[in-house]
Amino acid sequence: MADGFEVGAVHFNSEGWGPPDATVTPTTTSTLPLNVPYAPFSRSEKLGRIADFTRILNPGSGQGGGGGRKSAASDSVFDFTADDSFPSGADNDSTFRLVDGKPPPRPKFGPKWRFNQHHRPQLPQRRDEEVEANKREAEKERARRDRLYYLKRSNQNQQRREAAVFKSSVEIQTEWNMLDKIPFSIFTKLSFSVSEPEDMILCGGLEFYDKSFDRITPKAERRLERFKNRNFFKVTTTDDPVIRRLANEDKATVFATDNILATLMCATRSVYSWDIVVQRVGNKLFFDKRDGSQLDLLSVHETSQEPLPEAKDDINSAYSLSVEAAYINQNFSQQVLFRDGNKVSFDEPNPFANEGEEVASVAYRYRRWKLDDDMYLVARCEVQSVVEVNKQRSFLTLNALNEFDPKYSGVDWRQKLETQRGAVLATELKNNANKLAKWTAQALLANADMMKLGYVSRVHPRDHFNHVILAVVGYKPRDFASQINLNTSNMWGIVKSIVDLCMKLNEGKYVLVKDPSKPQVRIYEVPADAFENDYVEEPLPEEEQAQPPEDNAENTEANGVTSDVEDKEIGAQA
Repeated sequence: MADGFEVGAVHFNSEGWGPPDATVTPTTTSTLPLNVPYAPFSRSEKLGRIADFTRILNPGSGQGGGGGRKSAASDSVFDFTADDSFPSGADNDSTFRLVDGKPPPRPKFGPKWRFNQHHRPQLPQRRDEEVEANKREAEKERARRDRLYYLKRSNQNQQRREAAVFKSSVEIQTEWNMLDKIPFSIFTKLSFSVSEPEDMILCGGLEFYDKSFDRITPKAERRLERFKNRNFFKVTTTDDPVIRRLANEDKATVFATDNILATLMCATRSVYSWDIVVQRVGNKLFFDKRDGSQLDLLSVHETSQEPLPEAKDDINSAYSLSVEAAYINQNFSQQVLFRDGNKVSFDEPNPFANEGEEVASVAYRYRRWKLDDDMYLVARCEVQSVVEVNKQRSFLTLNALNEFDPKYSGVDWRQKLETQRGAVLATELKNNANKLAKWTAQALLANADMMKLGYVSRVHPRDHFNHVILAVVGYKPRDFASQINLNTSNMWGIVKSIVDLCMKLNEGKYVLVKDPSKPQVRIYEVPADAFENDYVEEPLPEEEQAQPPEDNAENTEANGVTSDVEDKEIGAQA
């Protein structure tokens, strides 16, 4: 039988628990150093721990710490710094670190991947591109929210502005009977396509366009001249002898002018009130304007969010600016021409001018569109000039935008026209959306090959009588219509719907009135003698009235608007 297991000597401690003090003597089989204590333990500690090499001594704690946190009681038994059993080399334990547990230093700023020593950086350029892409997406989202916010805010401001400032263009009488109301929301959904029109009659004469005006810049501006000896005619539909002749010959069912049709086509963009007289005579329909109607003038800052002054004597009021704009357009359309007597004459002379009278350069194109199988529309369209390109003649329409005070638009034309012409046009599209749309519609109706837009500004913001031409820019009507989001199918859809509605009415006289405070058109039935000389109508306030020229019932010259009259009106505003 093999020898049994020797337990070894067990010392008896008569004084208490544990081994007796100083009883352990070095033996040949013992390799333990002297004075190694047993580690006390509690329930919160792991059993079986012999030595703790992960303990980090806090300098300043324990011996000589003075004010530091004291070491835990369970760690004190592993402190052998005062034990003489260890060799003298143990004195260097305070500076010796077996394992470097200190984390690597982190940079105070800069991306982490640059100083990461343990992991190789992966495509930092691509990470930067992703960050930039995220920034761009966030910027787009923020811009979209801003657009929606300002659009909603502008619509609210526009409604408040309309209700607070604008008045009806014609005084609604008590005996008038309102037949219908058409909101603009219905107009925007309409669409109608028409075939190519045919030219019935061409009247008048055109002078050639001076191409040197295309090279005008704000630094080489030209003074706007006055043409007091040339007459400009604004004749309504039923007073036109050519239209009367075509109506007697049953050439069409509906008759109008390009100005009236453009007003209807661009009705959804209008803010100011306007009115059109509709006369149903037999099976024919005539769209007319009143004498002294607002349609003879040009609106300024109609769709702007900055309200214009309402004072009667202010040169920047809505009416004063309308008269000034009409005066500028008349003079501009004649100044940019060669006045050397070389004219392009058509089959018939100007139907509104007397023999020997000097008239403005204008040609009237009477064109016919087919609206239905048995319904045709004839409109008198105007072009102001002609130019020869590759031995082919092209018709031009001439219009001018006018700057009255840069503080209202926020854009100074003299500083921005050369470097930021697109920004200037964008501002005008925002402030004069209806006027530019009407000019474009008139150019499309007249089949003009080019529309010239002039930029005319006051010599001084407080001088509304002297102006300078800063630039002239040409556009193709169809391209410009696409740029301003003008849909020709929608334009003809509005005209077709109004014609169909009026053809269902009985014979008589009616008035289409744009509501001054709401985006809608109202139809009134009025007496047959309404707007005639013997019809007594309550006058509008003077600041809302457009004074017509002196009455002369026996001559069509009564409908002519001369620049002399405009000069007097503008002078009265000074």
